[in-house]
Amino acid sequence: MDIGFFEVNDWEVPIIQKHFPHAFISSEKLVAENAKKYKNLQVVSTFIYSQLNSSVLVQMPKLRCIATRSTGFDHVDAKYCARNNIVVCNVPRYGDRTVAEFTFALILSLTRRIYESVALTRLGSFDNHGLTGMDLEHKTIGIIGLGKIGQEVAKIARAFNMKILAFNRSHDDTLAAELGLEYVELNELLKRSDVVTLHLPLLPTTTHFINKNILTMKKGSYLINTARGGLVETQALIIGLHKGILAGVGLDVLEEESVLNEEAELISSEFRKK
Repeated sequence: MDIGFFEVNDWEVPIIQKHFPHAFISSEKLVAENAKKYKNLQVVSTFIYSQLNSSVLVQMPKLRCIATRSTGFDHVDAKYCARNNIVVCNVPRYGDRTVAEFTFALILSLTRRIYESVALTRLGSFDNHGLTGMDLEHKTIGIIGLGKIGQEVAKIARAFNMKILAFNRSHDDTLAAELGLEYVELNELLKRSDVVTLHLPLLPTTTHFINKNILTMKKGSYLINTARGGLVETQALIIGLHKGILAGVGLDVLEEESVLNEEAELISSEFRKK
């Protein structure tokens, strides 16, 4: 069986070679411009920057399986795959606690003004004017998306003695009692929360989930996104910051992250030449 791995980092190569000694391995993305070169592959494994749409897949008639090394699979044309008997596999869950802890790292960095403090210290200033932080205890955190990661965030929030609101498409009363949370509608969550954190997949129904509704958020609140960049409309984010509705934003992802990734690759390759 012909197998190809794309978007592979240097440190991943020996691991893949150990388990798939005859596989093709490349650091490049699989896109329409190069797909024809790989027309004989039966299985491909990519990360999220390969756009496996119909213009790519139609050039790979022998393809029978796509294994994306991610939880999200919005970069794969699932409907095309279903019509053409191509199995799509993803990583259903990984790093639940890791992402949840990083979410709180961002929250604490913002609410305790750690970034500003470090920046001033590096400049040789130890003036603490304007660096007074905010206690999380008794504050309200709004969790949008109560999957495995969202649940881990709720557990940490409970340890901080925060009030926990959750917006989710389904309600589990047993889970709510266990985590000490309250299910509410989105508008209420945005209005009441001191911190809003996103833990949704990127789907047509969740794209720009945070949009002009950012104007309804509690003044001086914080927005955290460690999920997918497209969940938040960039222009709305700018407006929220400009109007002072948001006191700060913690982002692990950006709406335009694929473009930024390409620019980073270009810059990196130029630096390597030097």
